[in-house]
Amino acid sequence: MSVTSGIVGTFLNRQFLAFLLVGGFAALVNWLSRFYLNDFMSFSAAIVLAYLIGMVTAFVLSRLIVFEKSGRSAQSDFLRFTIVNVVAVIQVWLISVALAGWLMPWAGFTWHAEEVAHAIGVAVPVVTSYLGHRVFTFGKSQACIMD
Repeated sequence: MSVTSGIVGTFLNRQFLAFLLVGGFAALVNWLSRFYLNDFMSFSAAIVLAYLIGMVTAFVLSRLIVFEKSGRSAQSDFLRFTIVNVVAVIQVWLISVALAGWLMPWAGFTWHAEEVAHAIGVAVPVVTSYLGHRVFTFGKSQACIMD
């Protein structure tokens, strides 16, 4: 199998499509829950709690729909899921800030530079998070592989 067909096969499949749909739905849950939460708490607190609600939604649906059972406990999978999401947040920040603060000004790109930089920053972790969840979060534990 060639490297290209391996890469294409990794992302052009039912699992990756399900991952994108679950992520999109979880983002919608995040966004909509903030409106409800804002009735009971500050905007800032509502954003943090809405993010957590969206993250739990993504975890539950990913575990049920997207990925096969890892053989680990739900708590272990959730801890791993959180680690992958922390890495993703760092990626979003680094890419967005580097593009908006360095590369785009250097290239003379000024049209909505922060918005474009953030969009690119948000898009990159779609790939890395999928791989992280597929291999690390929901990948088979060694005990399952031995069976």
